Amino acid sequence: MRRVSAIPIVIAALMAATVATAAPNDTRVSSGSPPSPFAQNKQNEPAIAVDANSPNVLAAGSNDEIDVQGCNGSSCPFTPGVGTSGIYFSFDSGATWTQPTYTGWSARHCLSGPCAPKVGPIGTLPWYLEAGLVSDGDPALAFGPQPGKNGFSWSNGSRLYYANLTSNFATTKDNETFRGFEAIGVSRTDDLRGAAAGTKAAWRTPVVISQQSTTTFSDKEQVWADNAASSPFFGTVYVCWASFVGQEKGNAAPAGLRVGVSHDGGDTWSEHPIGAAANNGQRNPVDGCTIRTDSQGNAYVFGIATSASAGKEHFEMMSVSSNGGTSWSSPRPVVGPVFQPGTLDPVQGRPVIDGVAGARSDLAPAPSVDIANGAPTGADATNRIVMTYVSGSLDAPHVFFTESPDRGSTWSTSRAIESAGDRGFYTAPAISPNGTDVYVVYNAFTTPYRTNTTDPRALVGVVMHADVAGAGTGPFSELNRGTPGDPRGSSANALTDEFLGDYVY
Repeated sequence: MRRVSAIPIVIAALMAATVATAAPNDTRVSSGSPPSPFAQNKQNEPAIAVDANSPNVLAAGSNDEIDVQGCNGSSCPFTPGVGTSGIYFSFDSGATWTQPTYTGWSARHCLSGPCAPKVGPIGTLPWYLEAGLVSDGDPALAFGPQPGKNGFSWSNGSRLYYANLTSNFATTKDNETFRGFEAIGVSRTDDLRGAAAGTKAAWRTPVVISQQSTTTFSDKEQVWADNAASSPFFGTVYVCWASFVGQEKGNAAPAGLRVGVSHDGGDTWSEHPIGAAANNGQRNPVDGCTIRTDSQGNAYVFGIATSASAGKEHFEMMSVSSNGGTSWSSPRPVVGPVFQPGTLDPVQGRPVIDGVAGARSDLAPAPSVDIANGAPTGADATNRIVMTYVSGSLDAPHVFFTESPDRGSTWSTSRAIESAGDRGFYTAPAISPNGTDVYVVYNAFTTPYRTNTTDPRALVGVVMHADVAGAGTGPFSELNRGTPGDPRGSSANALTDEFLGDYVY
C-alpha cells in the first residue's frame, strides 16, 4: 500500500487531523472537504495505495465524515445510514488529488439542527446503499492485476481493492443484509479514471467477505494483493481482520484473527483462522494486523498479541502461508516484548500519550510491515521485510524499526529512529520494490503529557528515509517534517476527547 515518493506529499495533509497551516510541500488529499461545519470537515485513519505497474497512480482512503449531518447543538452523532469511507485519487504521483462525488445516502445538506437524510451527493464509496449496507470506514487499499481469460496479468490493467468496515443499512433484523454488528466489505474498480471523475458505474457492488454470526463485530482490517508477477499466486487478494464475537461479554469477548483469501479478483472469498480466538480478558489474541506477500508468493500476516509462554507480555507475531492462503502457520513471536506507551485516560478509559482527554493510542505498539517483493515483475526483489511500531513509556514513546533479510527467520535488534524531542504515536514503513530505499512515516507529539486541557499540545507528521546498504538498513534522516498542529483541534463525535484514529497505513 505504500511506495516511494508519494508518501511525503500525503503525510501532512491526510495523516493528522490537526489545526495547522500547511507546510510548503504539503498537498491537500481530502480535496472535497468543506472548511466547516464539524463533523463534515473531519478525516482520520488514512491509507494509501500505489499502483506498482503505474507508480504515478495513487489511491487513498480515510474515515471521512463529509456526508454526515452537522452538529445539532452539542450533539454530533454519526448519521444513521450515512457512509464514511472516503476515497481520493491522484494520477501525478501525489502532486494533485481528486475526491469524486457519487450518489448515495447523504446528510450533507444538513448543516445544523434536525436532519432527514436522503439520496444525494456523497464523497465516499458508492453502491453501499443499494446493497443494503453502510460504509463504516477503517479504510485499507491495495492495487493488483486485473484477471482475464488467461488469468491475472498487468497487461489486463490494474484493479483497486478497497476494504472497509460495513454495517447494515436496515434497522431491523428482518431486513438486514448480514448477521452481526460489523462486517468486512470490499469494493473494487478497474476504471480508475472513471471512478475519479465521479462515474458511479466504475465501481463494482461491494462484497461482504467475513463470516458473520449474530454477535460478530469484525474490525481493524487490512488488504493486500499479490502484485509480483513472479509469484505462483500472482493476483491473489488477502484481507486480515479481528473477529470479535460474544459482544455481550464486553472486554472478555473472544477475538480471533481471520484472513480472507480470493483467487478470482474478489468475487468469492474463503476465510481462515489465524491462531485461537483467545478471551481477551485473560490473554490478548493477535490484533492490529498487517499482511504482505514476497516475490515467491509467500504471504505474511503480522499482529500484536501476548505469547502463551511469556505471561502477559506483548510481542509482534507472524504467521506465514506458502500455498496461496490455503493454510497458515501458527503465529509465533518475532519481535518484542513491546509495550503500550500510553497511560489510561480517566475521560475515555483508553490509553493516551499526549494528555488527559487525548487521542487514544490503543494500537500504537502494533506492527506495520512492508516487503521488497520486486513488484510489478518480482525480478529485482530482495524480499527484505521492514517493520515499525511505537513502544516504550509515557515519557519516552519511541518509533522503533526492525528488519528481516531472510523472510522472517531472523530480525535485527529494534532501534529507535524518531527525531530528537518527538514522542511517537503511530507509524508505518515502506521499502522500495528493489529493496534499496526504506521510508518511515510517523506521527509524534512534541509536547509532554498534559494533565489539563488548557496547555497547548503539538502533533507533527514526519517522513524518514534510509538507504539499504550491504546487510542492513543504514541511519535514518528526515525527508519531510510537517507543520505542527494542536491535536486538541480534533474531536471524537461525542465531543469528550480528541480523536486521530487507530493507525496509519
